[in-house]
Amino acid sequence: MITPAICFGEILWDVLPDGRMPGGAPLNVAYHLNKLGLSSSIISKIGDDENGVKLERLLDGWQINKSLLQRDTIHPTSEVIARVGSRNEVSYEIVFPVAWDFIDHQSIIDSALKSSTYFVYGSLASRNTLSRETLFKFLESDAIKVFDINLRPPFFDKSLLANLMERADIIKFNESELQMAQILFGGRFINEREQVRFIQERFSVPEVIVTKGEFGASYYKMDQSYHAWGSEVKVNDTIGSGDSFLAAFIASHQLGLAPKTIIKNAIGMGAFIATKKGGCPEYEVEEYKKFIDEIF
Repeated sequence: MITPAICFGEILWDVLPDGRMPGGAPLNVAYHLNKLGLSSSIISKIGDDENGVKLERLLDGWQINKSLLQRDTIHPTSEVIARVGSRNEVSYEIVFPVAWDFIDHQSIIDSALKSSTYFVYGSLASRNTLSRETLFKFLESDAIKVFDINLRPPFFDKSLLANLMERADIIKFNESELQMAQILFGGRFINEREQVRFIQERFSVPEVIVTKGEFGASYYKMDQSYHAWGSEVKVNDTIGSGDSFLAAFIASHQLGLAPKTIIKNAIGMGAFIATKKGGCPEYEVEEYKKFIDEIF
């Protein structure tokens, strides 16, 4: 099965004060890519337990290709304790070890990557040796490699982050992650454009995205930059908002749309999902398109 986008990493249950929701950045991105018409697969691992069975059922219902999903008879399906603060910010207690810490290298995945346009990965899934070694083998593919930083202390270090960034074609930061990354590698720049240029030159990354929450986002492509402001919306929660942003960016990028349109579509999707509950809410694409028209 040919899938234009393959997402690597964590698949899990977010345990919230008012219930459980499916999550993990790769799952969220895959969900929204499918919604936007770009079929996706997920490379991850679930436990041989009821939590894993329920996630499989969801993938079937969402028509996300699960042929690259692995099963672990030793380690459990992942759970993350999520806490939502008074200003809708979310903090996470990420249990270790879990099934997705042990993703194996498999030839079926190598074959799938040969026909994939995008390979999406984050830093969290590299926290354990086995999944990290597997990821680096997959990063040798010819797909456009999209790195969603998602820095989660203490699950990264300078050397690992450098290796992951060096292999990326597109990197997505939020403002604090950009600041942290450039300082970590010797940058002392205050201006965002200079911070991005430092990262682009240091790691040979042609495209960089910087998200800014309600203040929009910026897209740096080679030596050009594109900016769009966000719009104030009634926030339900911010879980998965950044992942939906990235999915809309990739879907628009794949269509070859103008850079300014790409970044507006991404900002619109992130804001749209923030008005809903959870990272993978039910919605119709026409509802999202109408929302875009309204805020821009």
